[in-house]
Amino acid sequence: MLDKRIRVLNFDNSIIAQSNLFSRYPAEIIDFTALASCVRLYMSKAVRKQILDSLVLKELNYPTFLGSGDFHHLSEILISQITEPVSLIVFDFHPDWDILPSHFGCGSWVATALKNKNIAQCILIGTGSDDLSFPALQTANLGALANNRLEIYPYRHKPSRVYLRNLPQNRSINARRGYLVNEITWQELEKENLTDFTSKLIKNLPTRKVYISIDKDCLKKEFSLTNWEQGLLSLDQLLMMLRLMRRDLDIIGLDVTGDYSSPEVSNKIKAFVSRIDHPKEFSAHNCSVDLIRSVNEQANLAILQEVLS
Repeated sequence: MLDKRIRVLNFDNSIIAQSNLFSRYPAEIIDFTALASCVRLYMSKAVRKQILDSLVLKELNYPTFLGSGDFHHLSEILISQITEPVSLIVFDFHPDWDILPSHFGCGSWVATALKNKNIAQCILIGTGSDDLSFPALQTANLGALANNRLEIYPYRHKPSRVYLRNLPQNRSINARRGYLVNEITWQELEKENLTDFTSKLIKNLPTRKVYISIDKDCLKKEFSLTNWEQGLLSLDQLLMMLRLMRRDLDIIGLDVTGDYSSPEVSNKIKAFVSRIDHPKEFSAHNCSVDLIRSVNEQANLAILQEVLS
C-alpha cells in the first residue's frame, strides 16, 4: 500500500514550484540539484551508485516525483530495490527499451530494469513515438517479448518493420514474420474499450503486487506540458486505468515524471545528444511558466487523488 506522503527527488526544481501539491500532501524533498546536469538523459554507473546509496534506507512505497522525463531512468534505481516478484506497469509515450548504451539512460531504463529477475512482467501502455518505427526499432529490446515478459500497447501507431532480427511470439502484437523482414501490427488502445482492456490486463498479470511508473508525456497537451512530444491519452483515461489497478492490485510503489524543465546538461557530448534527441516541437513550447506549472500540477494532484484516496 502506498504511503500518503510524497517524496521528491529534486533534480530540476520542477516539482517544488507546485505549492498546491505541498499544501495537500506532506513531502520529503531530497536535493539532487548538484547532480542534475550529469544525470539528465543518462548517467554513469558511478553516479547511479551515488544516488542509489543515498536512497538505500528510504521506503519504496512513497509516491515519488522525479521531475522532467529526462530523469525517467531514476525509476530503474527505485525498481532495483525491489526484492520480491512484482509486475511493472509503465505509462509512457516512449518505450524506453533501447539496448544500446547508455544503459543508465532515459531511453533504455526499461531494458535495464528487466535485468532484475524480480520483475515478473512489464507492461508498456500509451506509447506512440517513432521509437516503435524503423530505424529506432532495430535497437529495441525485442528479446524481452519472449514468453510475454514484456507487452507493449501503443495508443495509436502504424504498422512497423524490423529487419534481420528475431521477433518472439507475443500476445500484445500481431506479426508477419519473414526471412529478412518482420512486420508488426500493434494492438492500438484507441480501438479498444479501455475499461475491458484494463480489466483483462489486470487478470493476466503474474503477480498482484505492482510497481507503476508514469511519464506524463503519454497524455495529451491539455493535460501535460513537457520537454518531449505530446501523447494521446486523456487524463480521465489514465485515471480510470489507475482506479481499476488500485482496486484490484497491491501498488507497492509509484513514480511520476513528465514535468517541465529546460534541458541543461553537463558537457558538449551530452549537449549534442540533447539537441538531436529532444523534439523541436515539444508540448511546452511557447507556453508560459505559469501555464506549464498549473497544467502539470493539476495532473499530479489528480494522479495522487486517484491512488491515495
